[in-house]
Amino acid sequence: MTTGQIVLAATPIGDVEDASPRLRRLLATADVVAAEDTRRLRGLAQRLDVQIGGRVVSHHEHNEAARAQELLDVVRGGGTVLVVSDAGMPTVSDPGFTLVRAAVEAGLPVTSAPGPSAVLTALALSGLPTDRFCFEGFLPRKAGDRRRALTALVAEPRTMIFFEAPHRVAETLDAMAEVLGDQREAAVCRELTKTYEEVVRGPLRDLADWAEAAGPRGEICVVVAPAPARGAAQVGDLVAEVLARADAGERLKEAVTEVAEAGGVSKRELYTAALLAKKGPSSAT
Repeated sequence: MTTGQIVLAATPIGDVEDASPRLRRLLATADVVAAEDTRRLRGLAQRLDVQIGGRVVSHHEHNEAARAQELLDVVRGGGTVLVVSDAGMPTVSDPGFTLVRAAVEAGLPVTSAPGPSAVLTALALSGLPTDRFCFEGFLPRKAGDRRRALTALVAEPRTMIFFEAPHRVAETLDAMAEVLGDQREAAVCRELTKTYEEVVRGPLRDLADWAEAAGPRGEICVVVAPAPARGAAQVGDLVAEVLARADAGERLKEAVTEVAEAGGVSKRELYTAALLAKKGPSSAT
């Protein structure tokens, strides 16, 4: 019996005209369409004037693990399973990863019908370096957890891309400015490819103030410039960063190791300086 395949297909993130001919064909011909939201899928098909040819099943974060074997059985039987999320590429902050892992472990074919991506679109429009980048998804909602996550990114040498909810974006930008630096360049990209698309660029502090005043709405990506390149830093220049990471919950020795390596200084000297600073001026000799 011929083995089928799983196809991860990107759907429009805004403008429906970004749908590829291949996506249209797959919607019409796949044996099963596994959709994050079946109602949104049918709405997309209607806008594309495409008749979905196969069976439609829900495939979201709450049932992905339970649904996986059912979908793999379709592939084993020679069928094509099309996996789509509400917008963009499945598995990128969307369902799909669990199914892909299960298919890989079972030795079943997985391929992709590439297309729109909020991550890459925001990166391209940000005006920030694109040669090296990383996707961080959504930061933690709790202030302490968010600060710890940002502290771990202080020396990140790649451009960073985040997703954020509109009602939290001002708070997140404020935290970024505090931890990563007021003058770190960034861009807030919202409603990409949609009617009210907007990209606001500037230092993090300015963007935090803008977000607080403007109350931006819609789907939002935040792109942040990489950490500035360091020369041969002085030990004293790095103590504040070590203490900030320790205050955020990181073990002092681990913080010293990472900061010393990034700054090109002695771990022993930085550790000693951090201990003295932590004890306060009265302990210095």
